[in-house]
Amino acid sequence: MSLLDSIGSLLGKSPEGGGGQQALIATALEFVNNQPGGLNGLIQQFKDKGAGDIISSWVSNGENQAISPDTLHSVLGSDTVTNLASKAGVAPDQVSGLLSQILPHVVNAATPEGEVPAEGKLNATTVLGALGGIASLLGKGDKTA
Repeated sequence: MSLLDSIGSLLGKSPEGGGGQQALIATALEFVNNQPGGLNGLIQQFKDKGAGDIISSWVSNGENQAISPDTLHSVLGSDTVTNLASKAGVAPDQVSGLLSQILPHVVNAATPEGEVPAEGKLNATTVLGALGGIASLLGKGDKTA
């Protein structure tokens, strides 16, 4: 629940409030899946911007490297950050910070064997199940892993 707690505190909401967290996690999943090439496309984008080692750590079975909000903003670009903020209902100046905490967990949860899924698409049920408490906030908690 520490992930939920930190996200909730950044949003000024309790984890039980759920609204902003749900929207941001759903937006992150949708964002990755809508990349040309899915997760593979996002990995390439990180590599092109000099942050390939960071996202590779999220995919691998080792420890996840942290990403700063500024680096994530640089990788994604201002237009993408603004669009993600709008979809998630979060202020644009907050979305990079929130995503810098959420995205490593989402990518890590989607790649439990250290391999990118076929076609690079993230399975929401798998990701949410791996993230535990977040799944129940999204109404997927009744699924068994």
